[in-house]
Amino acid sequence: MGSDRYILDHIDREDEILQELYRETNLKVPGARMLSGHLQGKVLSMISKMIKPEIILEIGTFTGYSAICLAQGLKDGGKLITIEKDDELENLAKKYIHKAGMDNKIVRLTGSALDLIPTLEESFDLVFLDADKREYTDYYNIVFEKVRSGGFIIADNTLWNGKVFESPLPRDAQSKGIINFNELIKTDSRIEKVILPLRDGMTIIRKY
Repeated sequence: MGSDRYILDHIDREDEILQELYRETNLKVPGARMLSGHLQGKVLSMISKMIKPEIILEIGTFTGYSAICLAQGLKDGGKLITIEKDDELENLAKKYIHKAGMDNKIVRLTGSALDLIPTLEESFDLVFLDADKREYTDYYNIVFEKVRSGGFIIADNTLWNGKVFESPLPRDAQSKGIINFNELIKTDSRIEKVILPLRDGMTIIRKY
């Protein structure tokens, strides 16, 4: 853990709005560990600024931390569409997206991503995948044709607390979902990919 502290001490400070969002999420929301947090948030922001996307799709808003980070790299006039299934998180995400001054950049949708993605007409420069692990392969398959050539998909939690190194228990559908997704990405000839050992694993995929 010493290296983690050193890294956080030597990168840009966490934005005050994101600090506040982090605290409130931990106080009020079960499963707050799903937040991107300072280091991953800075990595997502940096990647987005490098790509300079016009349109981003995020699958899994949670309380809005990663959406705010990703939206920092949008081109002028760009937008981020974020989808969250849990409507009980809507008000908290809305509050902090507004505090971050991103109401005009971030479009929030509530419902099943598998139902909503086919209704979207946009093509995406960047997709961030961080929702139900059981459905990762389905998300990937349904969004792939909407990603432009040269566009990127970032998938979070692809090391899944080390469970990908083991045989999953019969009822462990989340681990099976990640393992199946990783195997699909490994063999997909339409892309190039790399897994970063950041937090719980983050796969960066570039579409040819």
